[in-house]
Amino acid sequence: MNVMPTIKILLVDDHAIVREGYLSLLAKQTGLQVVAVAADGIQAYQRFKESRPDVVVTDLSLPGISGLELISRIKQRDANAKMLVFSMHQNPSFAVQASRAGALGYITKSSPPEVLLRAIHDVYCGRHTLSTDIAQALALEKIGSEQMALETLTVREFEILRLLVEAKTTEHIAQTLNISPKTVSNCHYLIKRKLGVTGDIELMRLAIRLNVISLLDLSLSTN
Repeated sequence: MNVMPTIKILLVDDHAIVREGYLSLLAKQTGLQVVAVAADGIQAYQRFKESRPDVVVTDLSLPGISGLELISRIKQRDANAKMLVFSMHQNPSFAVQASRAGALGYITKSSPPEVLLRAIHDVYCGRHTLSTDIAQALALEKIGSEQMALETLTVREFEILRLLVEAKTTEHIAQTLNISPKTVSNCHYLIKRKLGVTGDIELMRLAIRLNVISLLDLSLSTN
């Protein structure tokens, strides 16, 4: 029978009451051990060097260097370091920046305790993880930016995109719109560039996700 190793944790938070609360929670969990705590970024970096934890659980708002800077410094020292952000910030931009800095997970402090515990195990295993509120916010933000990109298309580009989604050939589109195949090809390239995709499969998936056909049907029904 395989016994799961104990996950050693460095807990970083500048609020003593918050630290004590989560220390108490983690101490009750089988297979988890807080081997060090820190109240600021500089102290956390030193504790990381001393304790060599398996997972760093850190807030973003810290005195001195921020949690983002702490993550970057730790990753520079140890590229394999596994870090989980546990923050009050619910803005998805913070999660994006934390991921870019090197964090594997982002959990908001409004999440139930079991979400944090599961995230620690996920990060320890090298898996990316987000709390539900952040995952939903990121999804909505992505759709919003894609929708804005769609609105940059000209009428002709939008019409070509609709025909492409219907799997029409370049020749068919050119004949339908009374333009040259070269113009269709040029527009096809511009559409992909404006929508931030590199291939036709990705373009099709984006168009379907943004309901391009439904949008056109709606506009026709109102005319």
